[in-house]
Amino acid sequence: MTEPVDIPAHPERHRHYRYYDLVMVGFVTVLLCSNLIGPAKLCEFRIPGLGWLVKFGAGNLFFPIGYIFGDILTEVYGYARARKVIWAGFGSLLFATVMSQVIIHVPAAASEGYNQKLQPALELVFGGTGRIVAASLLAYWCGDFANSYVMAKMKLWSEGRHLWMRTIGSTLVGQGVDSVLFYPLAFAGIWTSGSLVWAVLFNWTMKVTVEVVFTPLTYAVVGFLKRAEQEDFYDTDTDFTPFSLQD
Repeated sequence: MTEPVDIPAHPERHRHYRYYDLVMVGFVTVLLCSNLIGPAKLCEFRIPGLGWLVKFGAGNLFFPIGYIFGDILTEVYGYARARKVIWAGFGSLLFATVMSQVIIHVPAAASEGYNQKLQPALELVFGGTGRIVAASLLAYWCGDFANSYVMAKMKLWSEGRHLWMRTIGSTLVGQGVDSVLFYPLAFAGIWTSGSLVWAVLFNWTMKVTVEVVFTPLTYAVVGFLKRAEQEDFYDTDTDFTPFSLQD
C-alpha cells in the first residue's frame, strides 16, 4: 500500500499533464457505455447457498469503474480538474441521450427492409422514458460530485495517508447518493417499496464491492500517475462549488 509521494508543490495551477486527457477519455467512455449499452439488459443470478434471485442492470457491472476514474482524478489532479471531467461526462451523456432520441424519431426509410427490424430494436435499447433519463442524469451528477468532494476533503484531514480509506469512503457516499436518487426517481409508483429498497441496497453494495476489489489497481495507477505527472494535489484553497470550470 503506497503513501503520499513526496513531490514539491507547483506554484502554477494551470499546467499541462501528459495523462490527464487520457484519464478523462476513459472516464467518459465508461460513463457512456454504462448508461447507453448496459441498461438495455437485465441480468439475474442466484446467490449460492442462499437461493436469493438477484436482478440488476448489466450497466452496473461497469458503471463503478467510472467512480474509480473519479477517485484517481481527484487524488492526483485535484477536485477542480475532476470537476471539469464530471461536466464533460454530463455533457457527453446529455448529447448522446438527445442524439439517440433524434435518431429514434427520424422517419425510417420504408424502402429498406432491414429498417423494419432495426427501428423496434433501437426503440427498445435507446428509447428510455424521459423520467428514467432525467433520473439517470441527476443521479450521476450528484453522485460524482459527492464522490469527488468527499475524496478531496478526506485527503486533507488524513494528510494524504490511507488511500484505500479515501477511495472506499468516497464511493460509499457517492454511490449511495447515486442509488438513493436514481431508483426512487425512476421507478417510484412502478415498483413496490420493497423492490425499490432492495434495488438501492443491492446496487449500492455491488458498486462499492467493485471499488474494493479494484483497490490494488487503483493504487498502482495512482502511484504511476503521481510519479509521471510530478503531481499530488491537495485542495487546500479550492472553491468546491460544482458550478465552475476553473482550475
